[in-house]
Amino acid sequence: FSSKKVRTSIKKHRQKISIMKEIQTKLAPQAIGPYSQAIIVDDFVFCSGQIPINPETSLIVEGDIKKQVEQVIKNLQAVLQEVGIGLENVVKTEVYLKNMEDFSAMNEVYAEKFIFKPYPARVTVEVARLPKDVLIEIACIAHKKQIV
Repeated sequence: FSSKKVRTSIKKHRQKISIMKEIQTKLAPQAIGPYSQAIIVDDFVFCSGQIPINPETSLIVEGDIKKQVEQVIKNLQAVLQEVGIGLENVVKTEVYLKNMEDFSAMNEVYAEKFIFKPYPARVTVEVARLPKDVLIEIACIAHKKQIV
């Protein structure tokens, strides 16, 4: 590589990075690793996975899957509200369950919260383990403009 090609490559990389904006809110749990609560690129909001941590106490919400799903969705809503949008703007979710036997109970709470049609696209998978040994983690992608 010539030094000119390297400088051009670095410049292009910085231009790409400049379109990313980090989102942080104290109304959702702070990241527990080297990641952002959310990133905005153009009109899309990419929310990192949320687990059932109460942001006021920094403690895991104990209890069954329904209680944990409630908290996870509250956390996602807080991140989305930081950019002035809500669950109605979500276009895709990724649901990670510790036990697929919790699917029906999770789905019940999920359906109470995601009431806007069309529903977001979704993937749900069972995983061996989640951070802090919680039962569920949900990540989402939203679009900043009202989708009709």
